[in-house]
Amino acid sequence: MKLNNILKCMAAGALALGLASCQDFLNRPTEDNYNVDNFYENDMQCIQGVNYLYNSPWYDFQRGFIKIGEVMSGNMFWGQSPYLNFSTNSTDTDLVNMSYSLWAVNGHANSVVMNILKSEGPSQGVKNQCIGEALTLKALAYFFMVRTFGEVPIIHDNTEVLTSGKYNEVYKVTRENVYEYIIMTLEKAMSLLPKKTSGWDNRIDYYAAEGLLAKVYLTKAGISGTLDNGALANAAKYAKDVIENSGRTLTPVYSDLFRLAPATYNQTGEPMISWMWSAGRDPWTQQNTLQSDLGMVGFSETGDLWGQWGGPSVDLMDAFGVSPVDNPGERLTEKDTRRKACIMMAGDKYEYFWTDKGGFDVLKFMYDADYGKGGPGEFCGPCGGQNVKHLYGNTYDHVSATGKTPGNMCYELPTHILRLSDVYLVYAEACLLTGNSADALEYVNKVRARAGAEELASVSWEDIWKERRLELAGEGDRWYDFVRRSYYDVNGAIAEIKAQRRNQWWNLNDLYKKYYESGNTLWEVITEGQEVLHIYDDTTPVPNVTASSFTLPFPQEDVVFNPNLKEPAQTVDVRATYAYNF
Repeated sequence: MKLNNILKCMAAGALALGLASCQDFLNRPTEDNYNVDNFYENDMQCIQGVNYLYNSPWYDFQRGFIKIGEVMSGNMFWGQSPYLNFSTNSTDTDLVNMSYSLWAVNGHANSVVMNILKSEGPSQGVKNQCIGEALTLKALAYFFMVRTFGEVPIIHDNTEVLTSGKYNEVYKVTRENVYEYIIMTLEKAMSLLPKKTSGWDNRIDYYAAEGLLAKVYLTKAGISGTLDNGALANAAKYAKDVIENSGRTLTPVYSDLFRLAPATYNQTGEPMISWMWSAGRDPWTQQNTLQSDLGMVGFSETGDLWGQWGGPSVDLMDAFGVSPVDNPGERLTEKDTRRKACIMMAGDKYEYFWTDKGGFDVLKFMYDADYGKGGPGEFCGPCGGQNVKHLYGNTYDHVSATGKTPGNMCYELPTHILRLSDVYLVYAEACLLTGNSADALEYVNKVRARAGAEELASVSWEDIWKERRLELAGEGDRWYDFVRRSYYDVNGAIAEIKAQRRNQWWNLNDLYKKYYESGNTLWEVITEGQEVLHIYDDTTPVPNVTASSFTLPFPQEDVVFNPNLKEPAQTVDVRATYAYNF
């Protein structure tokens, strides 16, 4: 769907995407009697009217979220993917879907705000809350757009653009202007949202928007080519307010953040902005489908998994200090729990998957035909690992956590976009760069302590850079760290990517099968003299990364219909041109 078609749909004012459900959070109106004119009549309907913004418009971004955030960054191996070798072009399906998904978020958010402003039945407090939620999600969409495509148009009001008849004539504005628009939008959202300090219900509040604002300022700080102390100071200020006043704390067990039950993942309010999915398929787009792309065939009973031939990269394993050719038994004593919560390796067992079977045993699944019925029958992970985040497990796991049965490409696991630990690390980096190394060290160590990692005696920018990678690996964020670094240190960003180990190992299956058949004990005997068999591929050349690699192309179809997208970006007075006058 071209951008102009998205705008037309949004301008109609109706919720073209269904209002999905996830617990009471996403209850929806009956679709056969719903329209804008008879909706938004009370507080409940006002809340229902914004619910779907937490899932459906984001649906087609899911693959781009992983391929850009994780594969491009070197965190994940994905065969001959153009995202792995930096050859993505303007017709790539996942890039196109991502772009249109983000524009859909913007368009729907604009329409929801317009409809709520026109409504008279709901209380002012609920109207403010719902508008604030919509504006925060709109700002999030632009944050993804500017870090992916660079200069983009601003569509502030769908109806205004369509009424003018110039929806195929919009111009891009500068990146600086886009960031200013994001900041202005979040400021408006914060002026409307409630400040929750307990009872978190997965809805965006003031502190969630403020946490995103802190991250935006940290990213924007380098946009001129050098780091701006004013932007860094703002990043630290807003992050500190979240840390000190939101009441949120880090979830004690790191892996609990990525489970299904709200009592587990949201016990402390750490997830601040999440995509909240439903196990329903009516309408299609309300559901999480990431397990299908990332999980191994046979991991669940729904027949919709095919991710065994990809997985976390060798370079990410290096960052965690593990290797697929190390003795699996020795990993049982590793301290940093984030590795196992992100990378499934030989010898690992998971008590929170396959809970009806006493947990999930990786090697038994591969090589025991009865236990791993329907599985691959071999270790397929080309780098020696499989994904863990974004997996919910089997049907029993899903039903026991949610009371709902998952379907084919249809499950309810939330996708966290902003967590409190991210805000801690934003604060730490902003503090360090403005001379406050004491607070930087304190908050890096808080993140490390939760993971069981050893405390640092001092902290450098490189420490924080690596800590962000370990903490947020698999969560679609790493590439965007490279993008913001490229603003002011493009050569450093390029050099790091070129130095990564982005290729695969050969013949790991034979190695692991013999180990399993030995009773998981005889690693040294099995590996003696076998180095030539299980070798890392160092013959495939490093990707051709250049300064232009940090901006992806617009979909070709949009450029064809709007040639202005090929023209230089315009500079506008954002606050005068796009003010929120309500």
